Amino acid sequence: MELYTYYRSTSSYRVRIALALKGLDFQALPINLIAPQGGEHRQSPYLGINPQGRVPALRTDDGELLIQSPAIIEYLEERYPQVPLLSRDLVARARERGVAAVIGCDVHPLHNVSVLNKLRQLGHDEPQVVEWIGHWISQGLSTVEQLIGLEGYCFGAEPGLADCYLIPQLYAAERFNISLDAYPRIRRVAALAATHPAFIKTHPANQPDTP
Repeated sequence: MELYTYYRSTSSYRVRIALALKGLDFQALPINLIAPQGGEHRQSPYLGINPQGRVPALRTDDGELLIQSPAIIEYLEERYPQVPLLSRDLVARARERGVAAVIGCDVHPLHNVSVLNKLRQLGHDEPQVVEWIGHWISQGLSTVEQLIGLEGYCFGAEPGLADCYLIPQLYAAERFNISLDAYPRIRRVAALAATHPAFIKTHPANQPDTP
């Protein structure tokens, strides 16, 4: 498999984690989102791969091209079920998907670089942009803190779908200097992930395109 990725893209990061947790080999194909000429994701070679011009995109072993991290992770879960990211219980699965959706649908999109650049174009200064970022990430983490379990990873002794989403969001929180002091459950999950080989391997600091 080939993964079109960017080292600090949280959506790419969550797919890297899913692949690593399942023990799947892939070739990382870095797409520079901040190249001087405007970013490789906006250039015709990559737009021919993903018309939306965003990462990640996954080329499967069968040569199929998939976009959007939720769809990619769902494909991986169905195609390679041997190391499951979701519980067997239907209610538990819905709760795990709920946490993933809080982050993937309600938090991450609001601090995506395209949104931040639009705010700047509309005349918002940098302190206002930083306040925007902090508001939405903090609100999302406050919600997640109440939804995850009291022990282990987000929902048990082994990492799963919710952790694939949470850990990259914590990386974003760190980038934007957002404190985790108010979130003891989340800090517990972060501490566990920091010692897990799959999370270590996929961390932005350990990617081939890290500056």
